[in-house]
Amino acid sequence: MCKCLKISRQTYYTFLKTNQKNKVTVELESAVIRIFYDNKKAYGTRRIRRALKNERSQVSRKTISKIMKKHHLISSYQTKKYKVINKSINNKAESNLINQKFNHHYLCQVLVSDLTYVSVNNTWNYVCVICDLYNREIVGYACGRNKTADLVKEALRSMKVDFKKINIFHTDRGKEFDNQLISEVLNTHNIKHSLSKKGCPYDNAVSEATFKTIKTEFIYANHFETLPQLKQELAAYVFWYNNIRLHSTLGYITPVEYKQRKQKITP
Repeated sequence: MCKCLKISRQTYYTFLKTNQKNKVTVELESAVIRIFYDNKKAYGTRRIRRALKNERSQVSRKTISKIMKKHHLISSYQTKKYKVINKSINNKAESNLINQKFNHHYLCQVLVSDLTYVSVNNTWNYVCVICDLYNREIVGYACGRNKTADLVKEALRSMKVDFKKINIFHTDRGKEFDNQLISEVLNTHNIKHSLSKKGCPYDNAVSEATFKTIKTEFIYANHFETLPQLKQELAAYVFWYNNIRLHSTLGYITPVEYKQRKQKITP
């Protein structure tokens, strides 16, 4: 055939090789774009690389970065956001029971919690999240118009966990946690209340990191017109966060997968 067309065999093989390479490039670019948009535009090169590896495709972060720049894929983490400062302080005498020891706990043994603001139709609303230190899973959440103990109680009531397993409930010194309502809930189930030191965000670092993730991937990335819309989309985000999102702290697996693996290992 090469003789008939009067071309060299080398030209044919060069064309074939280039064509195959272009096909692979197109498939890789499509995969990167798909993973980026399937994960709420939150994944950067590290998580996309791990997601591709899970799909049995080994690609360097440099290659992924080039593809993202080519298609203008900008992770939500690259945009700096402002912060609202809350000056109310909880002066209760409870001490810090976890002392920045955030790892090596049992399932549901230590829960951490915090609240953050979210704009709903140009009005401040609030989200409360409760996280299990064991696998960083969001086990309870609630959102409402007021930053109060009632919102914290609603988040506690949303948890589908065995309260008998909970030993410590750790929070910062926000006034919403300094309330007889919260104390009654914790005392009823013999749960100890642990508080961060005043002015030390590192004592509640897991909650701080979780909320940075929630703000970047969910709150700042969406526009909410009504509270019911916020509640519905928050529920969908929490499901994704627990069951689909790859967590670097857990070795790039999901909280639910981490829990399932550990339960299989534990006799």
